[in-house]
Amino acid sequence: MSDRRAWVRRRLLLGVLQIAGLLLLVFALTEALPGDAAVAFAGDQPDPERIERVRELMGLDRPAGERFAEWVGGLLRGDPGVSLVTGRPVTEYLAAGFGPTLLLAGVTLVILVPLAVGLGVLAARREGGPVDRLISTVTLGLYAVPEFALGVLLTVVFALWLGWLPPTAIGYGTDPLVTPLVLVLPVMVLLARPVCSISRLVRAGMIEAMASGHVAQARRYGVSAVRVRWTHALPHAAAPAAQQVARTADWLLGGVIVVETLFVVPGLGTVLMDAVAARDIPVIQGLAVLFGTVTVLLNLGADLVAHRFAPRLEVAA
Repeated sequence: MSDRRAWVRRRLLLGVLQIAGLLLLVFALTEALPGDAAVAFAGDQPDPERIERVRELMGLDRPAGERFAEWVGGLLRGDPGVSLVTGRPVTEYLAAGFGPTLLLAGVTLVILVPLAVGLGVLAARREGGPVDRLISTVTLGLYAVPEFALGVLLTVVFALWLGWLPPTAIGYGTDPLVTPLVLVLPVMVLLARPVCSISRLVRAGMIEAMASGHVAQARRYGVSAVRVRWTHALPHAAAPAAQQVARTADWLLGGVIVVETLFVVPGLGTVLMDAVAARDIPVIQGLAVLFGTVTVLLNLGADLVAHRFAPRLEVAA
């Protein structure tokens, strides 16, 4: 028990250090971006004096260390700043984009986990047989198709040819819940790759677990095959699969730019593209901190789950 608590403390400390390093890295990278919001705000053919006046008004002429300290202090108070272009709080941009992205990610994960685990367990049960080969072939084939190409293909088939689904979210407002059919094509595209990777991990973990000594011992004691699979073998496969699910959730909550752009979903990916085009540094920094913090927290949770199910695995810290 003491070893587990020490491991948890080390992992939590590592998470705090990662977030601190993230803040420094985000600020340094945004400082290194070519140009700034003053150039974009000053017009198409600005003169240097106008650019300098705009920089002074926006506070961009102050030392980087001073701006970094003020920015970190604002983050600790829950205030990531205001947009240099519109003057609106960054939190408004995050709130506006987070809803559609969270909804898209949530629906995808709710379908993804049981589907991927079920396919992985089924493939492991039929190892080497036609079902296993069929699942492997289809999943590997889907994994090889780029998101953009798959999205275009599904749009042509289901939206243009068959007319079953709307091709984009245009004309359906900012709340996808009003018209759930808007989510179908984006979710199908988002499911394709994670289903392949997670089902493959579950399959490999199940096959390894079924050949292990503790499963053989359970069989000798007369434990049923169903119980052996779901209570002895599956937890062994859950550790790497949980980490992959965390990476997938991070990818989804980070704003899937390609999918959101293709289907015109007003999520965080779209907000990020608009901010980069406008050189709106506070919005870019706020989004980067949100994405990075989500990544750290999800991986922390995945490591805790992996350590719970398979404490002998070296997962972190």
